[in-house]
Amino acid sequence: MLASDGTLYVVIAALAFDAMIGDPDWLWRRAPHPVVWIGNVIGYLENQFNRENWSSARRKAMGVVTVILLVASAIVIGGALEDVFEPGPFGILVKGLIASMLIAQRSLYQHVARVHRAFADGGLPAARQAVAMIVGRDPERLDESGVSRAAIESTAENFSDGIVAPVFWLALLGLPGLIAYKTINTADSMIGHRNARYQDFGWAAARLDDLVNLIPARLSGLLVAIVAPIVKGAVLTSFRVMLRDASKHRSPNAGWPESAMAGALGIAMAGPRAYAEGVVDDPFLNAEGRTAAPDDIGRALRVFVAACVLQAVIYTALALLL
Repeated sequence: MLASDGTLYVVIAALAFDAMIGDPDWLWRRAPHPVVWIGNVIGYLENQFNRENWSSARRKAMGVVTVILLVASAIVIGGALEDVFEPGPFGILVKGLIASMLIAQRSLYQHVARVHRAFADGGLPAARQAVAMIVGRDPERLDESGVSRAAIESTAENFSDGIVAPVFWLALLGLPGLIAYKTINTADSMIGHRNARYQDFGWAAARLDDLVNLIPARLSGLLVAIVAPIVKGAVLTSFRVMLRDASKHRSPNAGWPESAMAGALGIAMAGPRAYAEGVVDDPFLNAEGRTAAPDDIGRALRVFVAACVLQAVIYTALALLL
């Protein structure tokens, strides 16, 4: 059930503010971004509750406790903000402005567009530097196709967990839902890794992140498929590739928007990838597609913008109807 008291109008305001303002550098150079605050809290709790000399069971249990503390705190803070700003035009605008700080439409577009421009301005070396800002792969081992694929995959995956998912939880549960989601997602990115330090402690964060992204990831893939004609792709082809290949991805969620994007653009995505820790030998999504090229980054950005607009139109329609 959707949150009440004008929450859908808060969603519309948040999307509009984020599209117009994004994350202005002049502001966040002077004050810490809310995600930085969240990250600092996660880092503190991890230092307190993830001790190397503890047993695996104890570290996993303390990881569960950490996630509970984080989510409970996020809900309390979100609830307090909801109470401070009463329903009405002013409250909707203020809450929309707050919510826009945790949505990444404009910033994601800008980061990926830098990779696209880097190819034209400085060739492959410049593109490698730009893509290293948004993915964890070893940039020196990426050729032109590898850089292009990495940028497009980042666009698709972050469309889901940086835009569709936070907006979904905002619409469903208001600011408490949005802040709780962003806290869970940040915790997963910091401690949800499969290595010796986080295998046990980060288990709860990783599993909860999978759960809260379950529906948004599939919605993201659907939105991408619907707007495929914007780049002369086919809705049915994108949808078919998504249904067929999403489960091939190692993530239970990332494969949905990525495979839909692969089908929309007609390119092969995922596949073997080189990270600092080693090579990940994953199957390709849309394996019959052609090799990605720098121009496909621009096409992916057009799909991204169209999908963002479609999402905004849907929430606007829901607000007017409900």
